Amino acid sequence: MRAWVVEQPGPIDHHPLALVERPGPEPGAGEVLVRVSACGVCRTDLHLAEGDLPPKRPRVVPGHEVVGRVEARGEGANRFEVGQRVGVAWLRRTCGTCRFCRRGEENLCLSPAFTGWDADGGYAEQAVVPEAYAYALPEGFGDEEAAPLLCAGIIGYRALRRSRLPPAGKLGIYGFGASAHLAAQVALHEGATVHVMTRSENARRLALDLGAASAGGAADPPPEPLDAAILFAPVGTLVPPALAALDRGGTLAVAGIHLTDIPSLSYERHLFQERTLCSVTANTRRDGEEFLALAARIPIKVTTDPRPFTAADQALSDLAHDRVSGAAVLRLPTPS
Repeated sequence: MRAWVVEQPGPIDHHPLALVERPGPEPGAGEVLVRVSACGVCRTDLHLAEGDLPPKRPRVVPGHEVVGRVEARGEGANRFEVGQRVGVAWLRRTCGTCRFCRRGEENLCLSPAFTGWDADGGYAEQAVVPEAYAYALPEGFGDEEAAPLLCAGIIGYRALRRSRLPPAGKLGIYGFGASAHLAAQVALHEGATVHVMTRSENARRLALDLGAASAGGAADPPPEPLDAAILFAPVGTLVPPALAALDRGGTLAVAGIHLTDIPSLSYERHLFQERTLCSVTANTRRDGEEFLALAARIPIKVTTDPRPFTAADQALSDLAHDRVSGAAVLRLPTPS
């Protein structure tokens, strides 16, 4: 099969990925083999390729927004039928026994595994996944539309919940890419007023088209105090202005797995009056199930930027340089 691998982590424009031929994977006990039809391009893939997230194994295959059909089942795997469409997401396995798993916080598992980091992901023609961590996908979304739901959507949903946005509250969103444009629609559906701050002119237009009340520059103050905010851009220098934009008791949730250094904060200006700064770490399977059901009910409009499978490296470069509107998705050819 053809697959993209992280050959040598480094700046994306130095081509750290390589397209290779390698044997197809075999499903183990409790696993399913998936013929990949689409895979979303996530900023985490960019962090992996550039070395911000050191690869857990040599020549790992990125990609954790995977849509495809079950092609084979390993021993004991019976949750999905052969030919059924499934989704493969970031959370790949948890121990199930640590104190966090026991209390329902498997996103904080002490021995987790992640798709496209610990194990090969979806920048390939085939992938395997433990069936317990795969998702049945809503029928209302095509393969290309469903792919970004599996990380951008799920993580955005968890970040929205972590922000403690009150009913009919005012939400600020910093950075407006794949995850943000999905989370914004959930917030709007639930009655929030959404203000977007982003450096991309195209992203500002998309935000307004989706119903945002305002869209300004990345560090601009919003037109009114915020009850909650989410930082999607991996830019630590945006933390102080985002905190300063919060009203009393507001929460800023940082959604990324990687963030550049945060400048020093003023207690009085940024944190006093019970403002809260919190992080978002991975997701639980419950987050995924809740979000996919909600996405179908709304229904969410997924803005995609489709790319051919052979252009995965260019797609990541475009993501790094703000040349993607919505969510970039790799499309794989249907086997003949």
